Amino acid sequence: MADIQIEGVSLAEILSWTEAEFDALVLTDKPLVVNIGSASVLGQFSYTDKILTVELAQIDGGGEGVLPAITRIAKKAAQIKNAEHIECVVHAIHCANPNLKLRAHLERTGFEIKQVEGKGEAYFKRVSV
Repeated sequence: MADIQIEGVSLAEILSWTEAEFDALVLTDKPLVVNIGSASVLGQFSYTDKILTVELAQIDGGGEGVLPAITRIAKKAAQIKNAEHIECVVHAIHCANPNLKLRAHLERTGFEIKQVEGKGEAYFKRVSV
């Protein structure tokens, strides 16, 4: 994972960004398609009321540390924003071609299937920072 590139930028460089850079490039509260390693990820990061929300809608490809990279970015953004919680919403319930490996990973790491307000049924996990 150390060499993973996110839109051509190293993970180490992203983790050194300022709050202004995170606000402008990550915490946009808009859906973004981002290339992380060999994966194309459709997701959205937002920050409201001391809660950093990471919402993942689709991950195509990958396998070389995409989820750990997203986790590290979320933790850094939460730290910068002084968030109290990180909420992760992963829409992997009703996929036409479900990724069983992803589902197993989510369940193993504490995600639960629940009805998320305004999002529908999804894998959900809330972590205190």
